[in-house]
Amino acid sequence: MMSSTRKHALKDMTFAEFRERLPEKPVILLPFGSQEEQGPHAPMGDLMLTEAVAAKVAEVSDSIVAPIIPFGYADFFKTIPGGIQFRPSTFSAVVEDTVTAFLDHGIEHILILNGHTSNAPLFDQTLRRIRAERGVSVAFINLWQAIPDALWKELHGSSAAAARGHGGDPLTSIYLHLFPELMRMDLARPSVRERAFGLPTGGVNNVQFEGMPVHVPLNCHEVNIDGMLGGDPLLASAEKGAKMVEHLVGFCARFVEHLRRCDMRSVTAFSPREEKAAS
Repeated sequence: MMSSTRKHALKDMTFAEFRERLPEKPVILLPFGSQEEQGPHAPMGDLMLTEAVAAKVAEVSDSIVAPIIPFGYADFFKTIPGGIQFRPSTFSAVVEDTVTAFLDHGIEHILILNGHTSNAPLFDQTLRRIRAERGVSVAFINLWQAIPDALWKELHGSSAAAARGHGGDPLTSIYLHLFPELMRMDLARPSVRERAFGLPTGGVNNVQFEGMPVHVPLNCHEVNIDGMLGGDPLLASAEKGAKMVEHLVGFCARFVEHLRRCDMRSVTAFSPREEKAAS
C-alpha cells in the first residue's frame, strides 16, 4: 500500500529520497506554462493552471513532477505588458537542458505537460533532435487540446464553439475552479475580432480571404484589443472547470501508466499481454 506521505514533487525531495526512487524507473513529469495575458478578467500566470494539473497527475499516477518552467514562446503577446516570452532559441535550449538533466542520469521515462499551445512546434523540433542524438523518445501532451469534443459538447452544448478560445474556455472555467479568488469576472466580455488589411482575422497567424486562410503574422492586440483571440468567458463556470480538470488528470494519469510500460528507445517494445490490456 502506498504511503500517504510519499512525495510526488521533485522540489520537495532531498537528493537521497529521489535516488531511492530511481530503481522504480519513475515517470518524470515536466510541466511547461506561460506568463501571458488571458483577457482582462483572468490572471496572466496561466502557468499556475499547468502546475496544479501536473501536481494532481503526479499524485494520481504515482509519478514525479519537476518544477514548472513558467515561460514559453509567445511573440504575438509581446505587445501587452506583463508577459514574459522566451525567444525560440532560448525556449529550445531550455527544453533540451531540462530533458537532458534526466537523460544524463539514465532516467528515460519523461512526459512533458504543455500548458501553452504555441510551444508545440518547438517541442517537436527539439525532441526530434534529442531522439536523433540520444536515441530516446520524449512524449508531450498539449493539455488544453486534450479535452475531447464530447466533453465540450457535454459542458457547453451548442455554445461550445462560442465558448472556446484564448480568453474564454477552457482556461477561464479552470481558473474559476482552481483560483476563483484571483478572477475579475466583472471585467469579462466576449471576444470580438478586428479586421486586418481589410480582411477578417483568423487568429494571430492568418487573415481570411475568400473563405481560406492566408498566413500573416499578427500581434494579439491587432486581433482583439484585450488580447482575446476567441471565446466568451461569460459562458465559463467553476463547475465546468472542475469537470475539465477531472478529465485532464485522468487522461494524463492513464497515459503515464501506459508510458511506464514502454521502452523509450524502441517504438515496438511493448509486450503482447500489456498491449492487449491497453487496447
